[in-house]
Amino acid sequence: MGMFCYQCEQTAGGVGCTKVGVCGKNEDLAGLQDTLIFGLKGIAAYAHHARELGVRDEQIDAFMHDALFFTLTNVNFNLERHIEMVLKCGEMNLRVMELLDKAHVARYGSPEPTKVFTGLKKGHAILITGHDLLDLEELLKQTEGTGINVYTHGEMLPAHAYPELKKYPHLVGNYGTAWQNQRKEFEEFPGAIVVTTNCVMPLTDKNTYGDRIFTRTITGLEGATHLPTRDFSAVIAKAKSLRPAEEKEGEYTLTTGFHHNAVLGLADKIVEAVKAGKIRRFFLVGGCDGAKPGRNYYTELVQKIPKDCVILTVACGKYRFNHLDLGDIDGIPRLLDLGQCNNAYSGIQIALALAKAFNCGVNDLPLSLILSWYEQKAVAILLTLLYLGVKNIRIGPSAPAFLTPNVLKLLNEKYGLSLITTPDEDLKAILG
Repeated sequence: MGMFCYQCEQTAGGVGCTKVGVCGKNEDLAGLQDTLIFGLKGIAAYAHHARELGVRDEQIDAFMHDALFFTLTNVNFNLERHIEMVLKCGEMNLRVMELLDKAHVARYGSPEPTKVFTGLKKGHAILITGHDLLDLEELLKQTEGTGINVYTHGEMLPAHAYPELKKYPHLVGNYGTAWQNQRKEFEEFPGAIVVTTNCVMPLTDKNTYGDRIFTRTITGLEGATHLPTRDFSAVIAKAKSLRPAEEKEGEYTLTTGFHHNAVLGLADKIVEAVKAGKIRRFFLVGGCDGAKPGRNYYTELVQKIPKDCVILTVACGKYRFNHLDLGDIDGIPRLLDLGQCNNAYSGIQIALALAKAFNCGVNDLPLSLILSWYEQKAVAILLTLLYLGVKNIRIGPSAPAFLTPNVLKLLNEKYGLSLITTPDEDLKAILG
């Protein structure tokens, strides 16, 4: 029995009804409702992490209820109200990113620029992926003195920059790259694996790591072992039962930890370099990565950005280029990894501080935002930027399927939002 559709007064899936809840609805309204749902998923992810750390915000919770009621029931068919609601979603996402950032800093200290080893150390090994720093902290406590080396993966890389996490000597490095490469990389990893949050890929018949992968909190995999609490004894036992890793030098070293507190400590130096003409422009290149063809655009773009420009990056999109040695400008690194996707908040704080230093608006700064979108948190962050009135953002590698041509046109006219083209064409348009 399908869900009843009030638009055509029949059960969804029946003749004349193909999609639950939107049959007969204006496609622009339906697209904005989908946008709102994706944005709410992003807010929910950040609010989940914040709640795990003991903090919550009544205003954010109330918005989640109101927005779900607004978008999942047929209560409003006004286009302007839908646009207002998706921008409100951006405002609430800014609020929840700030909440999570403050919770992380209060518990683990302010991130510091840190170089991270990318090979393997000799000994038993555990890999932890996802975003949940509280899981990592507890894992480090329970493995202390056991001889087990702990490695981060994906969006856990920025954990190495927090003083209260980097103090553990057995947090030895980062293994692997972006989430979509995990099947191959997990297969090759010689230890136990802990998945704390998204993104996780289902096991296939070809995967042989099912007996050594463990999921936490909301994550789950058919064939994996789920841990309902932060008792990692089963993970530790599995790691000890496996053959120890052999020493393997990494092909490169990664640097992370350019939280806004760290970058703003260089503010005077940055402002001086801009005024002296040594820094021509800032590029924020980041977002969610994926396997779709066309994402090599971001690697090529970063390689072609002139050497008198600084690149800020955030989220797993950075794995397209964070292994590159881009040098520095008067001691200021040309590539600044701000951290996890929620650390887009740091990018916003840096932009606001620079605007204040130069006594101008954010849109008047020599700053270009080129984002890769994939899923809910990327959508929520884009809505935050639009809520803040940031203009001329480029997104790619293709337009989100849930944004109709009319909505894209509206966003282009009001905010200058556009799709990426080629690295050469975009750089020519940006730099002149």
